[in-house]
Amino acid sequence: MNGLWEVTAETKSLPTLNNPVLIEGLPGIGNVGKIAVDFLVEELKAKKLYSFFSYKFPHSVFVNDKNLVEMPKLELYYKQFGKGSKKHDLLFLVGDIQPIDEESCYAFCDEVLKIAQQNKCSHFITTGGIGLQHVPDKPKVYCTANNQALLREYLKKGMPLEKEIFGVVGPIIGVSGILLALGKKKNLNGVALLAETFGNPFYLGIKGAKEIVQVLEKKFSWKVKIKKINKDIREVENQLLQKATDWMSEEFAQPQAGAHGKKKDVHYIG
Repeated sequence: MNGLWEVTAETKSLPTLNNPVLIEGLPGIGNVGKIAVDFLVEELKAKKLYSFFSYKFPHSVFVNDKNLVEMPKLELYYKQFGKGSKKHDLLFLVGDIQPIDEESCYAFCDEVLKIAQQNKCSHFITTGGIGLQHVPDKPKVYCTANNQALLREYLKKGMPLEKEIFGVVGPIIGVSGILLALGKKKNLNGVALLAETFGNPFYLGIKGAKEIVQVLEKKFSWKVKIKKINKDIREVENQLLQKATDWMSEEFAQPQAGAHGKKKDVHYIG
């Protein structure tokens, strides 16, 4: 605990992991990273390892399906592939929220990297979305890293990743970016996978999440059932797109004012 974050073990005995890779998927643009990593936790039947708490959590709670309130969650899961397996074991960082300010974000990332060091992680992967002003038909996935050799490894021939990210993406905000920056200071190598999505607060980037899962499956060969995401895309996309379209119509509508009426300012943050 570093004063801001309390870390609680959620298992009686901590596992010994084999050369693990840590994969982060927290809320962000289109919730692309969260959807992708939540899917992997479920598909790979990962187990809960740690939970995080801070008085820097947002001052809000959720109402669950039992009609009761519950705190936002930030959790770390693990997956072991068994003795003798050549696969990397995995750590998954998932949750409902991001730290709400700069200090708590840096302190949280410090705690996560400390756990990565304790478990001798080979490297870590952060995920997120690149906000577009339209819904991409087939989202592209871009890659950056805090280490040149690791970046080359992910961009090698056959990987479904765009080769150039400079000029495409602006600052990487939140845990997805700060983990990379602090990781470099601590000699922990990390890579970010960023998928295109519609930059609208009502839109869920399931298509972008699917593309990130496919990149990870190509890299690690877990044999996850990616087709399951297609069903979610079909069920959710139409209704969410309608909500997003309605919202955009309201935001960009010209006010029915007289000669002195002012056009509403609209600011896009990607």
